[in-house]
Amino acid sequence: MALPFKVVIPARYGATRLPGKPLLEIAGTPMILHVLRRAQESGAEEVIVATDDARIAAVVERAGGLVCLTRHDHRSGSDRLAEVIQRLGWPAETIVVNLQGDEPTMPAELIVQVARDLAGQTVAQVATLATPIRDIKTLFDPHAVKVVMDAQGQALYFSRAPIPWHRDEFIAHAEKLPTKAPFFRHIGLYAYRAGFLLHYQSLPAVPIELAESLEQLRILWHGGRIHVGVAAVEPGTGVDTLDDLRHLERHWLKPA
Repeated sequence: MALPFKVVIPARYGATRLPGKPLLEIAGTPMILHVLRRAQESGAEEVIVATDDARIAAVVERAGGLVCLTRHDHRSGSDRLAEVIQRLGWPAETIVVNLQGDEPTMPAELIVQVARDLAGQTVAQVATLATPIRDIKTLFDPHAVKVVMDAQGQALYFSRAPIPWHRDEFIAHAEKLPTKAPFFRHIGLYAYRAGFLLHYQSLPAVPIELAESLEQLRILWHGGRIHVGVAAVEPGTGVDTLDDLRHLERHWLKPA
């Protein structure tokens, strides 16, 4: 029996580094439609694009997708998801996957994986994914978020800094990836219960969240638990910059 879950794709027009990002084209198709297709391939019972922009809404609706127009003043994608849950009246136990609108190559397999992970949790209120770091450049890249987990896969901390810091090996070989420590890059794909997301959205921002600019730290700060699964397949390439977009244009293999 298929696991029932929903996918919400938060997409705003006014991205700081790449304005109009959801409507930029990859292989002749607006990026938001590629993301929509990946979500639909997961078998989710409902896929909704949550946006504050009529231009994005029009593109999605012309392609047959569902749209929820939301307020323009949300601080984060999670806040936008919370508005969707409230407006549509989803029950508290509903599993909702947050697929960011700049992940056009996210495999559907990972969307299903994170939903199943949350369904099997008795401790964590949130599930997310990570993938092993295999090069020193990624480890020191502040745009690549790192995560450290405990023995049960529960997140201990997320950071833009290289964690865990291998004291001895970094002192001796700062240019090489230590071989005796696990390093993981966080994949920004989340599954929540609808009721928890509404609770989380009501919590105030916290110092470590603001310092790192990582909203998931608010959950840890307030005593919540986030389970981190190791991605079953490679997560593909997100789009943060124009260079990322050009890279996908050159290597695109899966049209929407």
